[in-house]
Amino acid sequence: MASTYESFNLRITPERFYVEACDDGCVDVLTIDRVSTEMTLTVRRDIPASAETRPICGLMGTLRLVAGMYLVVITKKKKVGDLLGHAVWKALDFDIISYKKTILHLTDNQMQDNKTFLSMINNVLHTDGFYFATDYDLTHTLQRLANTSPEFQEMSLLERADQRFVWNGHLLREFIAQPELHKFVYPVIHGFITMKSSCINGKVFEWSIISRRSCFRAGVRYYVRGIDSEGHPANYVETEQIVQHSSSKASLVQTRGSIPFYWSQRPNLKYKPKPQISKTMNHLDGFQRHFDSQIILYGRQVILNLINQKGSEKPLELAFDKMVTSLGNGMIKYIAFDFHKECSRMRWHRLQILLDMVAEMQDEFGYFLVDADGKVLMNQEGTFRSNCMDCLDRTNVIQSLLARRSLQSQLRRMGVLHAGQQIEDQSDFEKKFKNAWADNADACAKQYAGTGALKTDFTRTGKRTQWGLLMDGWNSMIRYYKNNFSDGFRQDSIDLFLGNYAVDEADWTNPLRDPKDWKFLTLPIIMVVAFSMCIICLLMAGDTWTETLAYVLFWGTASVVTGGLILFNGLDFVDAPKLVQKEKLD
Repeated sequence: MASTYESFNLRITPERFYVEACDDGCVDVLTIDRVSTEMTLTVRRDIPASAETRPICGLMGTLRLVAGMYLVVITKKKKVGDLLGHAVWKALDFDIISYKKTILHLTDNQMQDNKTFLSMINNVLHTDGFYFATDYDLTHTLQRLANTSPEFQEMSLLERADQRFVWNGHLLREFIAQPELHKFVYPVIHGFITMKSSCINGKVFEWSIISRRSCFRAGVRYYVRGIDSEGHPANYVETEQIVQHSSSKASLVQTRGSIPFYWSQRPNLKYKPKPQISKTMNHLDGFQRHFDSQIILYGRQVILNLINQKGSEKPLELAFDKMVTSLGNGMIKYIAFDFHKECSRMRWHRLQILLDMVAEMQDEFGYFLVDADGKVLMNQEGTFRSNCMDCLDRTNVIQSLLARRSLQSQLRRMGVLHAGQQIEDQSDFEKKFKNAWADNADACAKQYAGTGALKTDFTRTGKRTQWGLLMDGWNSMIRYYKNNFSDGFRQDSIDLFLGNYAVDEADWTNPLRDPKDWKFLTLPIIMVVAFSMCIICLLMAGDTWTETLAYVLFWGTASVVTGGLILFNGLDFVDAPKLVQKEKLD
């Protein structure tokens, strides 16, 4: 495999950027012309002595904004661990450097728009969870990598990457066309990676979780639901659990993703907006595209639908069931499990019902297993595709339980666990396992919903606690605020970063300025004034109780009526995306 360079210096002159590879024995330099934007390969002696020098950890790529082109670089990284002998890094900090030496050629409005776009890019870059490796392909599972051709093995990391998980793919579009530059860049994934060294029965093994978040139909909780016309679902994450012991290795892959037909759930100030199933789209076409691709990639599919089977979620469950039946594909099995109903009143032991229901299928699917000599002993023949409404909290609980059951079998096959030993009885490892899966839940939740996951007290401790319930309430309040008042900006940031929206500096029309009508300011002011007057009237009573009551009723009624009007016009008050039209997101 053609690995990439590991360390770099960025040398800057007024005319050019020089990205100098600092690996031992290397003299290659990537030169970027700051005027023509042309990228060429040169050598170290071509760098002017006057160039300003700064060390960088890598290149994310290039990006066009209103002011022109920008170079996005990784300035700080942290080693997560070693996977099969290859270092895996987490990108911690970034810098966005303009090709142009000044932005005085812009109008005041253009300067403001460019500043907004820069803050959007920074918003994505500082959403925790970007990972990379310079000599290993993080975008593929162990099983996919083991079933590749010699030609695939010779490709650069950029050429061979699974494009579903390359989050800097849009930023690398200029590099892809020039193979000689591929050694300077690498695919960066977004999601979660943890690596733990553990010991059971005196036998040391390495245990990892890799969650790869798809960049297709990526977005935030309420603005991106369902699927697109290509069959890509919202919040799709491939999670691989890997264990290594004495040169043997095993992995289990699970997937999660939004309910795969056309539906939406727009924020409207209500705590839980009602889901809407599209009446105009051809659901079965997108549904079939999604599962055709999943079967090609992973084999047989078992759908674990964990949403409520009553209330506003019931129509989605009925439609999902109906579509699986209509498709009539024997490779797909559908299981509906009402998580909230089954586990209500703290009855978390009832999750065993679902595990018992799928145990035989999990044994049939198996997992990927390679012995110490490199011989493949077993392939994973299918995956569990779990979902709830957000594919976060309920989904992660179930995935962690399935992962533990598989890990127990893998450790027994490798001789780490003795026959009859349970992972639950290994207190030190059990704590590591639970915390790692809870950290995975938090990472996926922050990236999609803006807060840590709910129900992680169960994942961390195996039981629900009063403190966990309080933290869930707090996170739910934060989610409500973010989903209604800041997620439009977050969605725009993701669309800009991934290239779903392209800035054309030559023909710039401004979608960012969305003038609000009179209701946006007037109604909240009236409600605040009326509520304040109601409180004042209660605290400063009039001459008679009837006078006080009259004032309280008047101002109370005014605040309730204006509050009702605000809720009724909720779509006008939320922070909605501006860059990509709403119909493209539905």
